[in-house]
Amino acid sequence: MALPIEAPEVIFEEITGARKVILNRPKKLNTLNYEMLRKLYEKLKVYENDPTVKLIILKANGKVFCAGGDLTSAYTFVALGHWSFGASYYRKEFCLDYLLATYKKPLLAILDGHVMGGGVGISIHSTFRIVTENTVFAMPEVLIGLFPDVGASYFLSRLPGFFGEYIGLTGARLNGVEMLAFGLGTHFIPSKKIRSMERSLEKMVTSSDSSITTMSMIIDNFAQKVNVKPDSAYSRLDLVNKCFCGESCEEILSSLERLALQVQEKWVQEAITSMKSANPLGLKIFLKIIREGRSKSIEQCLETEYVGISHLVGRTISNDFYEGSRAMLIDKDKKPQWVPSKLEDVSDEMVAKCLSRSFSDDDDWLPLQLPSRANKTDVLASRL
Repeated sequence: MALPIEAPEVIFEEITGARKVILNRPKKLNTLNYEMLRKLYEKLKVYENDPTVKLIILKANGKVFCAGGDLTSAYTFVALGHWSFGASYYRKEFCLDYLLATYKKPLLAILDGHVMGGGVGISIHSTFRIVTENTVFAMPEVLIGLFPDVGASYFLSRLPGFFGEYIGLTGARLNGVEMLAFGLGTHFIPSKKIRSMERSLEKMVTSSDSSITTMSMIIDNFAQKVNVKPDSAYSRLDLVNKCFCGESCEEILSSLERLALQVQEKWVQEAITSMKSANPLGLKIFLKIIREGRSKSIEQCLETEYVGISHLVGRTISNDFYEGSRAMLIDKDKKPQWVPSKLEDVSDEMVAKCLSRSFSDDDDWLPLQLPSRANKTDVLASRL
């Protein structure tokens, strides 16, 4: 009896003038494992250098675009081997993120569902980022023993005011309308119109006029104007700024607690609860790198994040990555025992060590070597 043929975890469709890249792991929320990252990188490099390809469409099967990296597999992978196996996963992921951040051809990401963590990394720099009524955006890494990565210190630091700090330190979720308001999305299109938009683009790329301007005009025909709700955190950006401009995580948390005594708003209490349950070390690492990220390039941000991730995966400071994965993803008791357990017990020296390249005595650690790219600044400037 022949064994059943498993469906590919990434589907690559070739149509005249365009390519579709479809995440196809819906039962696992389209989380990205190492093999998916490898295939995505290889194919996207080929597409970029193919003169017949005018547009790449990135989408997913199922109700979730991508819930992030496959940390469950990464946890098991490292537990059975050496910590550097985990670092190799992040090297592959960050190289893919950098390729997409500096991609030379138009990219269209259809975010018709949850997009979190690693899913943000592969879509946030797309030329067109389509959001719908089903879209939910979040960077919840501090809740599982890590910190927002995949270039988050670059793209979150460029949000208005201190909203990036709010997103990264609390894991707060945004809907499609809020993503659009902050520039994280470029167009809001109802889910039921997505397929029609795709067909129009497919027809366009077969014609002689397949410029970005023409693509944009077609997408605009399907887009709707939408407004954020009055109770959205976007509508309270001044309050967010007052709280999250603090110089330390302790100061930010205290500001939130003072605000909670003055206003009865759900987002404030949720932010307090999230920060108190999040990994203290991850919180402090992220606050430092997002502040520094405002004056760094995307490659510098990825390099810094990779060093920090390597320390966490390598347990040089703390076991929190493994404890968070255990509590939130493996045993699912949702009661991680962080060490240190309090913000005040995480010293500046600990954070500095987590961001230092102090792996010179470990032959198994390899530095992040991003692919050489031309005109990277010009490409990114036009997208964010």
